[in-house]
Amino acid sequence: MCGIAATFRYGKRGPVDRDQLRAMRDGMRARGPDDEGLWVSTDERVGLAHRRLSIIDLSPRGAQPMANGDGSLRVIYNGEIYNYQSIRDDLEAQGYEFQSDSDTEVLLHLYAEKGREMVHDLRGMYAFALWDAEREGLFAARDPYGIKPLYVADTGKTLHVASQVQALRGVDEIDTSKNPAGHVGYFLWGHVPEPHTLYEGIRAVPAGHTVWADADGVQQEQFASISEALAAADPASQGTHSHTDGRVSNGTPLTTDEEAVQEELRDALLDTVRHHMVADVDVGLFLSAGLDSATLTALASEVTDRLRTVTLGFGEFRGTHHDEVPGAERLAERYDTDHQTVWVTQQDFADAHDDLLAAMDQPTNDGANSYFVSKVAREAGLKVALSGLGGDELFGSYPSFTQIPRLVSTVGAVPGAATIGKGLRVVTAPVIKRMTSPKYAGLLEYGTDYGRAYLLRRGLYMPWELPEVLDPDLVQEGWEELQTLARLNATTDGIGNEHLRVTALDSCWYMRNQLLRDTDWASMAHSLEVRTPLVDYTLLQRLAPLIATHGLSKTDMARTPKHALPGDLLDRPKSGFWVPMREWLLADRPEYADARGRRGWVKYVYDRFT
Repeated sequence: MCGIAATFRYGKRGPVDRDQLRAMRDGMRARGPDDEGLWVSTDERVGLAHRRLSIIDLSPRGAQPMANGDGSLRVIYNGEIYNYQSIRDDLEAQGYEFQSDSDTEVLLHLYAEKGREMVHDLRGMYAFALWDAEREGLFAARDPYGIKPLYVADTGKTLHVASQVQALRGVDEIDTSKNPAGHVGYFLWGHVPEPHTLYEGIRAVPAGHTVWADADGVQQEQFASISEALAAADPASQGTHSHTDGRVSNGTPLTTDEEAVQEELRDALLDTVRHHMVADVDVGLFLSAGLDSATLTALASEVTDRLRTVTLGFGEFRGTHHDEVPGAERLAERYDTDHQTVWVTQQDFADAHDDLLAAMDQPTNDGANSYFVSKVAREAGLKVALSGLGGDELFGSYPSFTQIPRLVSTVGAVPGAATIGKGLRVVTAPVIKRMTSPKYAGLLEYGTDYGRAYLLRRGLYMPWELPEVLDPDLVQEGWEELQTLARLNATTDGIGNEHLRVTALDSCWYMRNQLLRDTDWASMAHSLEVRTPLVDYTLLQRLAPLIATHGLSKTDMARTPKHALPGDLLDRPKSGFWVPMREWLLADRPEYADARGRRGWVKYVYDRFT
């Protein structure tokens, strides 16, 4: 995993500021402590900079920025291309010669062969920027799920690119005034929803999008969409377009044979685990007593005989029902992993307070768990670790998968519910918030469709509460720019299946903006690469049709390993991961009493950024 930075003066001839580019790069040193690189073109209109965390091809031949043979193409890249070897084989068969064993060089030759269409061949998590000297253009792309971050700042004459918001924030010519949508979005969700940031001049490149910049300006184009992939996989959405050969539009066979379905599930999961194990360093795994990490451990043990696992144990929970260590250690013994349990205490959290906040690239109400598990994994000697993130979104184990459809089917059947509900909410909200969650005031108004119901379920502050925490004029401007309800409902367009609708919402909102982003900054703070086998576009395309037609669950997932998981783990109800993170981080800080609790912590973090 790495940090990338680029500057392209597409609209003027002034030279790239090398010191500024170097400062952007070195502000991301934790993302790549192994090496650094910087290149500026002879006409000084474009510069590329890189911080390297060596995972594939550890030799100097894998250094970046990397050029092709004649220097007409140069690339900086953050991520992993899991199918790079098969792409390389195809390119070598066509006569391309490689000077390294890295997946980075594959990007150069694949672009030379296919141009901007190259992204359709990539399987992985990635953000890269590539300079095309012949076309005098900069090409950038971000993976379909948005696992790896990519931010841009376009001044109208210059395009700046970086892996982190904070790397761009220090550039003088970038507008860092307050972006109302980013500020309102943070209080709405507890994180800043993409493509917004807190700053007017900095935006995230949307997941599954490319960027092309040349003398004509900067354009973005979508090449992959989670929502469209789910719609294509949903037989209920196919209508008259369903295929007569028993397949949905993505080619996945629709079978009623339960044994065949389970075998297809196993094959798809084993395939994604195998791809995510590709590395020239040891790959470890975050192991808890949950089904996600347990299943990945069991499947990974079929792929390698040198699997390392790490469990985070909490001293205060030792011997209680919250303690996952005994279950994790039993799993490690069952699958013969090289296991290490690292114990932390409340004091460890309190001591990490300043470092954790300093590591945040954007404000968030979460991330402490990812920060600590990444910390102990790195201290255990790992550079790469697999995570079970994504299992809840794919297999529907969040309460939202039942609550949202039930709410919409009930309230949506009431004529004029939204209008009536708004009137009731205005009258009842002041009373209800003194007795229980303010959200109950909006049940009728926000229970009429999936987008509104999702905001009711996942939102931190409801829209009518925002003027209490932010300037009312800022709230109005930000809410109008966010277009939250329209964008939420657009996320489920074309998807008829209830489960897949919630999968789309959780994948494109909560997981992308919260879980994946927090995992990235928290792991990169410790120079650790975290891979997510259950967050994989190819896996989604394979399994979504089976989930829609057979209602596959996490239990089905957990039954796929050849060496079965313990029976008591399969039968154990989902308990979630509970640690009083915020309270522990603020231990012995009485001056921050108002920051305790979720909303208090959100305001506390916000004040640190503004």
